[in-house]
Amino acid sequence: MENNQNLLKALIIAIAIILSAFIFKSAVKNRNANEDTISVTGLGTVDFISDEINWSGSFDVVAPDAKTAYNTIVADRKKVRDFFISKGFKDNEFVFGGAEVNKKYRDVSYETSNGGVRYESVFDGYLATQTISFYSKKNDALMSKIEKVKQETAELINLGIEFTSNETQYTYSDLPSLKHNLIESATKDARERAEKIVKNGNGSLDKLKSASMGVFQITGRDSNEDYSYGGINDTYSKEKSARITVRLTYILD
Repeated sequence: MENNQNLLKALIIAIAIILSAFIFKSAVKNRNANEDTISVTGLGTVDFISDEINWSGSFDVVAPDAKTAYNTIVADRKKVRDFFISKGFKDNEFVFGGAEVNKKYRDVSYETSNGGVRYESVFDGYLATQTISFYSKKNDALMSKIEKVKQETAELINLGIEFTSNETQYTYSDLPSLKHNLIESATKDARERAEKIVKNGNGSLDKLKSASMGVFQITGRDSNEDYSYGGINDTYSKEKSARITVRLTYILD
């Protein structure tokens, strides 16, 4: 009986030694595998010009009753249309939104009998608002025409119309292709960097272990805009720059 127990103890100890050796060997192997890698970051950049433009503006009138406000804004809309037609636009190159008529209020204050101040909103007529928008895609002539007329809308004051111009929006119609090309360029740049590093160290690259992509950034060309962790998409500059980073990790041969 005692011999059997001693044999069992010896067997357990032997198995424990074998398992410990296996675990130690795996740990060393994994540690060496982690050490025998190289990680590099590649950059892809490109300058481009927007091929889409979106610009809009608005004008409004105030009248004592809703009917007068609506009729006045309709009459002003015709003046605005004729103005843009005189500047070389066609009817299908701009769009009027629906006229909106809303009650208008103004804040007034009253001094109370105890020396305090009471504020109150007082009905001040009806406000009618009309919007107009322009859009062009891959049409340089129309884009230039929109950019030019935006600087001339002050002339509408001579017609009794105060025109409010919104900020011009510039975008690009084929961002997916642009992004794919940048990823390809950044990946190539990272690969070349890794090859140069290991060549100078008398080594060589084996297979790719992992790859990750940074955020896609679009800024105004030559701008001082800081890059954002969540990405930037500039829509106010006609001339833009795009960039993306790719991080590659290679196993060393």
